Amino acid sequence: MSYLGVMSRRNEIMKNAVGIDYELFESGTVDFDYEKMMRETGYTLDEMQNIQKDVSICNTPLIELKNITELARKCSSKGKGARIFIKDEASSPSGSFKARRAANAVYHAKKLGYKGVIAATSGNYGAAVASQAAMQGLKCIIVQECYDSQGKGQPEIIEKARKCEAYGAEVIQLSVGPELFYTFLRLLEETGYFNASLYTPFGIAGVETLGYEISMQFREKEGRDPDVVVCTNAGGGNLTGTARGLIKAGAFDTKVVGASVNLKGLHMASDTQFNKKSFTTGHTGFGIPFCTNPDRSDVPRSAGRPLRYMDRYVTVNQGEVFYMTEALAQIEGLERGPAGNTSLAAAFCIAQEMDEDKIIVVQETEYTGAGKHIQPQLTFARENGIDIRFGNPEDEVAGESIILPSHPSMIKIKDLDLNKIKRSYIKNCIERINLTEINEKDLEFLVKDTKSSYEFVKEILKELGVNCLKENLGV
Repeated sequence: MSYLGVMSRRNEIMKNAVGIDYELFESGTVDFDYEKMMRETGYTLDEMQNIQKDVSICNTPLIELKNITELARKCSSKGKGARIFIKDEASSPSGSFKARRAANAVYHAKKLGYKGVIAATSGNYGAAVASQAAMQGLKCIIVQECYDSQGKGQPEIIEKARKCEAYGAEVIQLSVGPELFYTFLRLLEETGYFNASLYTPFGIAGVETLGYEISMQFREKEGRDPDVVVCTNAGGGNLTGTARGLIKAGAFDTKVVGASVNLKGLHMASDTQFNKKSFTTGHTGFGIPFCTNPDRSDVPRSAGRPLRYMDRYVTVNQGEVFYMTEALAQIEGLERGPAGNTSLAAAFCIAQEMDEDKIIVVQETEYTGAGKHIQPQLTFARENGIDIRFGNPEDEVAGESIILPSHPSMIKIKDLDLNKIKRSYIKNCIERINLTEINEKDLEFLVKDTKSSYEFVKEILKELGVNCLKENLGV
């Protein structure tokens, strides 16, 4: 049960705890059969909708933000300012879209005969798993990375622990560091519970209903699909599942944009920097690593693969998200939590690029209250030496300041270089198994997994000194 002993058994533990033999999808090189793995969920879209309907997770409201749209138009040039909508997932049983992921995972755990479920998460997913486990009559353990070495915990994470315990889950709180994954694996082995990971096919497929609903609701309401859907991006499952749902609805022309809070310069596993951030999810500390290396998750192959579906990736600063949180409450009468307001801040800017007759959707909201509220978050930041003031958000430095915009026109997005991110992903794939040559299937996989072209991938491979086996390619 030593750290090295447990980690050496990680694949065996994962296989037993998920009920999936991931080796069935492997080729032995870069390529693996992603779509076959997703089909292993064993559930059609209709079946997933029925599972979620039975636990009151379906057809969440689609709300037009008329006042925020009008504000965006005041900041736009004439004729610009797309209509902004939100999909209000805060109305789900646990208060976030992650109820969809948890519903499928926990249902599947019960179907396979597991007595309980375990999830390693500091976010809304823990509450979602705990809620669904309560509904299904299963035991639940949530493992949280909660404190720094001084025993200080972020208000948002503490609130989520409270919510998990309210649903009857056992919550194990740890300090930041490698003990999280070790503890998670050890508990899976000791209890024999199901691994309700965020990154299994079951969890990602559960979000497909969200993307599908967006398309269906817009066709009924507006007679067409939305032009842009903005997804807050962290581990990639939110964007992946939503995009797959849009595709299943036939919304092929809808652009999918990822949005993250800019926490450049902060290390998520650093004890000293852990409490220097004011967002526990939806930030670049997760968004970038999980784009460039999605299989760093707690399963051998992650079903969350955002680069497959992302058309654009933008960031916003912390102060801008806090500002939009207040704007949503004070001019729309909707008080919602921080993660969905990340994509709202991005949508507010992107709408100003678009014509007035276009439609942009913020794909999810989440509940707020207690530690998730803007006030305790800013108070905690101030107590940790963060300078909080009004000014130009462009001057904000993550870990040092939070700058609330002096005027809404100062809210700006920053586009990340997707080609650079894709290059890093390809490099990680090659280095993971130390390849010097790849075959046709490997090349095709990299093209699909980066939503790029054969020419782009081959150019990157050439830079990395990797040969494509010409006799197999025919490309």
